[in-house]
Amino acid sequence: MSPVRVFVLDDHEIVRRGLVNLLSGAEGLEVVGEASTAAEALHRIPAVLPDVALLDVMLPDGSGIDVCREIRSRFPQVSCLMLTSYDDDEALFAAVMAGAAGYLTKQIRGAQLVPSIREVAAGGSLLDPALTRRLLDRIRTAAEPAPLDPMLAQLTDREREILELIADGRTNRQIGERLYLAEKTIKNAVSTIFDKLGLQRRTQAAVYADRLRARRPDRP
Repeated sequence: MSPVRVFVLDDHEIVRRGLVNLLSGAEGLEVVGEASTAAEALHRIPAVLPDVALLDVMLPDGSGIDVCREIRSRFPQVSCLMLTSYDDDEALFAAVMAGAAGYLTKQIRGAQLVPSIREVAAGGSLLDPALTRRLLDRIRTAAEPAPLDPMLAQLTDREREILELIADGRTNRQIGERLYLAEKTIKNAVSTIFDKLGLQRRTQAAVYADRLRARRPDRP
């Protein structure tokens, strides 16, 4: 079988070199690129198209979560595995919404990291659905959106469908494939939805979608 091709993004050179050396020495893995900034990663990842992108969350010029969102939107075949020094609920939820397949802290041992990369490359997920639900509940409780009915009444049936797919963590491209629409059409629709609901982030959209589902008469 072909080796799992991995890209490493971390702004700390010592950490990055350690990861590259660890993964290069693991059977069945091949490091095909590395970067220290979000800008470098967004330039280099499309050139090598790895199976798995191992992304540091905190970067000097942005966030690995933003890199994940962009890469997953443009290249859904690339799985993203987030690696961070902090166990942050909000960052974890943002990673889920960006389409990450996993979220690990740097306290993980090398013996655990390698099989985690293999699992993600095989299409698996290292995200706990129960934890995702807990985060959604916490965000909803901490910041209730505006009254539901007047806001959601502005949406068309298609826009409500797109809103729920956003809450499932799907990228614009994946939503387009699901609904047989162009990615640009979905992008424009998402902007319209955000304008109507007064939203700025996809995490906020997930809160609305969760409440919308709770009101459906066919909800189990």
